[in-house]
Amino acid sequence: MSNESPNQSKREFAIERETVLPTTPEEYWDAVTTGNAGWLWPTEAPEPQVGGAAPFDGTVLAWDPPHHLIVRSEGPDGWFNQLEHLVESRDGGTTWVRYVHSGVFVDDWDNQYDGADKHTNFYLHTLGQYLQYFSRRPAGYVAVDAPASSITPDGFDALRRALGLADAKQGDQVRVTVPGLAQPDAVVDYLTPHFLGLRTDDAMYRVFGRNAFGAPVAVAVHLFRPDADQQGTEKALQSWLEEVYA
Repeated sequence: MSNESPNQSKREFAIERETVLPTTPEEYWDAVTTGNAGWLWPTEAPEPQVGGAAPFDGTVLAWDPPHHLIVRSEGPDGWFNQLEHLVESRDGGTTWVRYVHSGVFVDDWDNQYDGADKHTNFYLHTLGQYLQYFSRRPAGYVAVDAPASSITPDGFDALRRALGLADAKQGDQVRVTVPGLAQPDAVVDYLTPHFLGLRTDDAMYRVFGRNAFGAPVAVAVHLFRPDADQQGTEKALQSWLEEVYA
């Protein structure tokens, strides 16, 4: 972490996590290099060599599959964003991972760090769900922002109420009810005051209560059915969110 004082507008940050996942190092490596659409969002795979090109005009700084990966993007005035993965095989077919996201935030440091810290927990949980239930399956991806009217203190809670999940708890079996979409059974695989995860047999629905961080509520869907209708899913979600926040 930087030694700069909290009132300075530009400060470094480092978000670090260690976890053990029910997967192999090879599957984890594939997920974070070529399978991002299944748990994060679609990105181009990094060029498989040190010095190779990486997403967001980045560069590969470490490439040792399936054990060590570093990609880094840099900008003017000392700005950078870096992701590092250290991966080791463990007993029982599991994999230990140390993940470090470091970089520089400019302006509103505390809010940006708080948001990134909480998003990290959700993304890494979703990565674990992908590896456990959908590993290496081709994925379609849809992401829709709610209207700006969702940027209110109860913006996330309003969406939970619209889903009929105001009283749901993590682990509950529920029904996904969005007009225009199929209504599959789902499990609430993640639930905090700002995030909701729903997993069906062939999809993961991710709800981001970004109203807490000054942005609209958002919904992302990872689709693992070969015939999934991405355009139809996006259109239905957009119409529904506009109705919820009308």
